Amino acid sequence: MNERQLEYFRRKLIAWKDELLNESRSTVAVLQDDTRNIPDVADRASEETDRALELRTRDRQRKLIAKIDSALRRIDEGEFGYCEKTGEPISLKRLDARPIATMTLEAQERHERREKVHRDD
Repeated sequence: MNERQLEYFRRKLIAWKDELLNESRSTVAVLQDDTRNIPDVADRASEETDRALELRTRDRQRKLIAKIDSALRRIDEGEFGYCEKTGEPISLKRLDARPIATMTLEAQERHERREKVHRDD
C-alpha cells in the first residue's frame, strides 16, 4: 500500500473516530440535562429503556473507537492492510468498506465458521 492510500485510510479513521466522539459527548450532555422525575410509571420505564439502549449503543461505539485506535496504530507501525492470520494483503475494497478489518475476507469467513462450530458444541 502506498503512502497516499495510507493517508486516505488515516483520514477516514480519524473522521470516523471524531464523529463517534461527538455523538458520545452529545449523549452525555443529554443524559445529564435530562434527569427529571417522571410520575407516570409507564413513561418512566419507557425513558429508562431508551437510556439503557443509548448507553449500550455508546458502549459498542467505545469498543469501535478502540478498534479505530488499533487501526491507526497499525498504520503508524506499517502493519495496516495485512491479514493478522495469513499475512496477506487485505483488499482495498474491503478496507474501504471496513477500515478496521484485521483479516482478509477469506480468513474472516474461516474464523466465523470455526467460531460457529465451537459455539454450537
